[in-house]
Amino acid sequence: MNKAIGSEGTPANTDTTGEASIDEYIAAQRTPAQERLRLIRSAFAQALPDAQERISWRMPTYWQGRNIIHFASFQHHIGIYPGDKAVTHFAAQLQEFRTGKGSIVIDDEQDLPLELLTEMAVWCLSAYGK
Repeated sequence: MNKAIGSEGTPANTDTTGEASIDEYIAAQRTPAQERLRLIRSAFAQALPDAQERISWRMPTYWQGRNIIHFASFQHHIGIYPGDKAVTHFAAQLQEFRTGKGSIVIDDEQDLPLELLTEMAVWCLSAYGK
């Protein structure tokens, strides 16, 4: 069975748990994105107080019995990964953002929709959580 290998030679889906892992992830990102990532993290932590923070698929992830929602930084945007059912459910509220199957792209020039992201995280827990 082949597993995707990350640039450090570890499986790309290796889970690491804990606050330090997310702190390290954010600190390693480009400076302009770091505050936006901290705001997203805070919104998800408040929305999902019983979820565990971890790195999964090389992204900050909230886990509660399974992966609930992920986020990640890229060169010119932040990606939110709530799953395809969430993107479909919130389609009307996501019209100003680029979306794909299970993903939302928030360009650096766009305001963070923190209230929507919080609502989405709660919805994801009810739809996917245990």
